[in-house]
Amino acid sequence: PKYTSVIVGSTLGAIFGVFLICAFIILGFRKGFQEVEEDCLDNMLGMPTRFSYEELKNVTKNFSNKIGEGGFGSVFHGTLPPGSEVAVKHLVGFGAVNKSFVAEVQTIGSINHFNLVSLVGFCAEKFNRLLVYKYMANGSLDRWIFNKSQESALRWQIRKKIIIDIAKGLAYLHEGCNQKIIHLDIKPQNILLDENFNARVSDFGLSKLIGRDQSRVVTAMRGTPGYMAPEWLSSVITEKADVYSFGVVVLEILCGRPNVDKSQLEEDMHLLRLFRRKQEEGQLLDLVDQCNDDMQSNATEVVEMMKVAAWCLQNEYARRPSMSAVVKLFEDSNDVVSNLNEDFLNGLTWEIVGSFASQVSPSILSGPR
Repeated sequence: PKYTSVIVGSTLGAIFGVFLICAFIILGFRKGFQEVEEDCLDNMLGMPTRFSYEELKNVTKNFSNKIGEGGFGSVFHGTLPPGSEVAVKHLVGFGAVNKSFVAEVQTIGSINHFNLVSLVGFCAEKFNRLLVYKYMANGSLDRWIFNKSQESALRWQIRKKIIIDIAKGLAYLHEGCNQKIIHLDIKPQNILLDENFNARVSDFGLSKLIGRDQSRVVTAMRGTPGYMAPEWLSSVITEKADVYSFGVVVLEILCGRPNVDKSQLEEDMHLLRLFRRKQEEGQLLDLVDQCNDDMQSNATEVVEMMKVAAWCLQNEYARRPSMSAVVKLFEDSNDVVSNLNEDFLNGLTWEIVGSFASQVSPSILSGPR
């Protein structure tokens, strides 16, 4: 029994020793892998400025001013020396977020367009993953178009410019990048406005990238209810899903209300159904935002723009225009409807609205700026 106890004890000790050695090897491997991964980020072409975690703690005053929150983390206001304002997105969930972080840094770091939110820098330090964006002084579009105050209501020319800016940003994502980028979540909360009300598309770094030789991609359903194209039901998605969402946003800008407004009567709750009914009744003028006299004074031109929205809202994605075609339409003629030679309203989707209708929650970059 004595020798048996010694043998058992020795065996258990050996097993424990092997376990400790394996644990140290695994931990060392993970640490080495993490260091290699972080070094690779520094060596990637087109990478923006890399900050330390301590630097960003100072920039955000210890993350004291939260301005937004979403599924991947929170957004904080910060100030870089000598005084430029930034929005710092602190990502959470290391395992899942890591791939998204690398994708976003690579994607946004290589993209430079006036109508896309600029990535200033990033942090990849131990378990901390942060993204630093240019701060947009006038915040997200929803706070301006859904605000019923006459003092803050946007004039028609500003709204028109915002629509054109969004179209240009999306056209660049779809056709101007090395890889076609589908945003998949276009909504007012993801359109940010600078101090001069120039519109910039945000939150596109976590979108789906597909090669230029691919015409479509099968992906899991994502996006925001109310802005999702009907083809989401089949999970066959092209950049035309963004075109559909753009059409919804255009209507919201023109009408000054969300696509689902539960404060309205039931028959008027869904904007697209209301739009269809007013078109059939020849009363589209009724939909023009009544928050200020300027919109009413330009009501005829506003209705013309509604027809561009209808063009983008076709049920069959093949019938929708490309975003570059929409931009060309705006640039070629002030009378945008003169180039539309088809009754696009006949192909609109209506039942899809009821399936996806819900209140919109702000995205990670859509907090007040």
